[in-house]
Amino acid sequence: MSGASLVEGIDRHRIDGVEVPVFNAAKTIADCFKFRNKVGLDVALEALRDGWSQRKVTMDDLWRYAAIGRVANVMRPYLESVAAA
Repeated sequence: MSGASLVEGIDRHRIDGVEVPVFNAAKTIADCFKFRNKVGLDVALEALRDGWSQRKVTMDDLWRYAAIGRVANVMRPYLESVAAA
């Protein structure tokens, strides 16, 4: 990863007094789709369903990180189906 894909979507959490950078849920889901050949499409779909059902992500955030990661066309049918459900 490089550029915007590397620096966007980072949340900072303090754990035992140490600031730790962690990618947010929407960025993680987009990355699962980006690396679906390595982690499996089933993992990406489950991440999307869980994030959406637990209200950890918004559709705007998912679209944003999908565009940054250049997987918007891959994610489009899955985002449309999860939004319709």
